[in-house]
Amino acid sequence: RWLRQHEYVEKLNMHAILSASTGQEQLLTELLVTYTKIPVLIGELISVEIWKHKIFPVLCQLEDFKPRSTFPIYVVLHHEASIINFLETVFFHKEVCESAEDSILDLIDYCHRKLTLLTAQSTNRWTVTPAVLFPPQELQKQAEVMEFEISLKALSVLRFITDQVESLPLSVLTRMLNTHNLPCLLVELVEHCPWSCWEAGKFKKFENGTWHLVPPEDQVKLTKLDGQVWLALLNLLLSPECQRKYHFNGFNKSQLLKLRAFLTDVLIDQLPNLVEMQRFLSHLAVTEPAPPKKDLVLEQVPVIWDHIIKKNKGKWEAIARHQVKCVFSPTEEELKLHAHRWTQLYSLDMMEALAPDKPHCRVCGAEAAKRCSRCRNEWYCTR
Repeated sequence: RWLRQHEYVEKLNMHAILSASTGQEQLLTELLVTYTKIPVLIGELISVEIWKHKIFPVLCQLEDFKPRSTFPIYVVLHHEASIINFLETVFFHKEVCESAEDSILDLIDYCHRKLTLLTAQSTNRWTVTPAVLFPPQELQKQAEVMEFEISLKALSVLRFITDQVESLPLSVLTRMLNTHNLPCLLVELVEHCPWSCWEAGKFKKFENGTWHLVPPEDQVKLTKLDGQVWLALLNLLLSPECQRKYHFNGFNKSQLLKLRAFLTDVLIDQLPNLVEMQRFLSHLAVTEPAPPKKDLVLEQVPVIWDHIIKKNKGKWEAIARHQVKCVFSPTEEELKLHAHRWTQLYSLDMMEALAPDKPHCRVCGAEAAKRCSRCRNEWYCTR
């Protein structure tokens, strides 16, 4: 049953990517909003995260667990990556972000945990605590790369959430600005830039799922990940509502002013909106902003993580042993069946079935490449 659910998520993920690449994601987003599936996906995302923290280490320490194949464990690890990738694709749309409702707080906490892992690195390469690694070296490497990529996807999701700060509940702003102090966390990402590194005298950047050598003339070029950090900072610092709620104390102010060293002419040429950021920081350097008003409000708190942790407290080893017996020790026939289903999932026929039909011109019926900028529904082959 869980494997079927994973297959559905994979199909949704592929369909979302294919739809977004052709600009036809409206139907999918409408269905997600109508059937309130975003809170379900967020709950599933956090469930898998807890499994990685609480069950996975126990599995690794069980001396009597010698699996015939690590494939079933890899599928669970991959499930988190599939969900966060899907959310990254659809959270670009305001209505999807708003449809998360109260679970948006849990998603913000999730993104904060992932970004904290990124900034906590002592080097620019991703390292994983040995306690959470599975003995086979190949699975260790896959888990390591996957965790790094998941954290980068969480950065994009967080940036899309900050795009909607004007329409989100006050509790969301309080969570981002005061509870987690996301502006200072984003400053740390600008400073340490975990997706770039020097290796053997050569400069590398992580982009599109792999590390690339960067020629000297492109080393100052802004990547998508750099842009996500700067856009999130713009949203959080220049919004009037955020400025009213954020506490610009001595520490926060000193951290934010570090950004001035990175706001070069080359950077601003690539992202002109940063001129406003430069002005704001210049003003912040010579003024003392008023402290935020201490309004009496009933603040919402995230519940998914706490609910799962409390419900299963003290049961982690028992759950791990149950999963070893019932899930992670499949027979040879079951492994073949799983492998066959996985192959079918990524077949070309499946890709074609999930791909949306090419849009056609409303006037002549020919294939269209241009979409109406007003209604965003009709397509035309020419202007």
